[in-house]
Amino acid sequence: MKKSASEDQFHKSLIDNLYDGVYFVDENRLITYWNKGAERITGYCSQDVLGKYCHANILDHVTDEGRHLCTDDCPLMATIRDGEPRETQVHLRHADGYRIPVLVRTTPMYDDQEKIIGAVEVFSNNQSLLKMKERVNELEKDVFQDALTGIGNRKLLEIKVNSALLEYSQQQVPFGLLFIDVDRFKSVNDAYGHHAGDHVLENVAANLTSHLRGTDVCGRWGGEEFVVLLQTVNLNSLAQIAEKLRAMIESSFVVVDGQRISVTVSIGAAIVHKNDTLQSLIERTDHLMYQSKQGGRNRVTRES
Repeated sequence: MKKSASEDQFHKSLIDNLYDGVYFVDENRLITYWNKGAERITGYCSQDVLGKYCHANILDHVTDEGRHLCTDDCPLMATIRDGEPRETQVHLRHADGYRIPVLVRTTPMYDDQEKIIGAVEVFSNNQSLLKMKERVNELEKDVFQDALTGIGNRKLLEIKVNSALLEYSQQQVPFGLLFIDVDRFKSVNDAYGHHAGDHVLENVAANLTSHLRGTDVCGRWGGEEFVVLLQTVNLNSLAQIAEKLRAMIESSFVVVDGQRISVTVSIGAAIVHKNDTLQSLIERTDHLMYQSKQGGRNRVTRES
């Protein structure tokens, strides 16, 4: 049934007042409609663009990598060709020359015979979303990152270990835990000052992160104590990794005010057991670590 003039005006008014930018193109990508949202976001009035082709690079959409879509891989053109809607994040060029991040969605338009006669592009300013994501990342760092070393903190370790425990109970995926304590750390602080002690902890954290797999998690448990969670390991491989970490830390040093400072660590290593909890795992590895201390420090003690 043919729409009345009042219906057409209603729909035009509705689209015109959308917050998002909306424009129509025909099968040749000639721009036939440009709403007020598009004017607000891009700085181009409708009279600036109506009757022009979008492939004339009016908005010059580019990807994060700098690829120009309007002349190379236009989502509107692809939608016109195959009738498939698309969604992508791009950066359009504002009328004043600067770039704006936008989320672009394209949809085909059909005539009464279901033939594609063009497409619609809807785009929204993505700047607030990007800023929100950045803020979320900042908050996650505040919550889960150790302020001194930059690695995970105790809260993150508790979450990761509890998650590994749940996976173990449901799917029997094994994992191991290392409890690491810097030997004679108080002596470092007393001899060189807390500033030097901070550098030592940063050095230990860097050694841990540099010699672990992407699936492993390390964090600062507190003070000079660190915990490492190692996925899909047995007791032998766990002990080998622990020994490598111990050796790497022993052979490293920091220089503070011309003084070279080296430290060693004592490590306790254990594999998850049936009915383990976060507390039982930490207590077991902590006890093994103290056995390393009592055995002369700078060593790994694994459970038998």
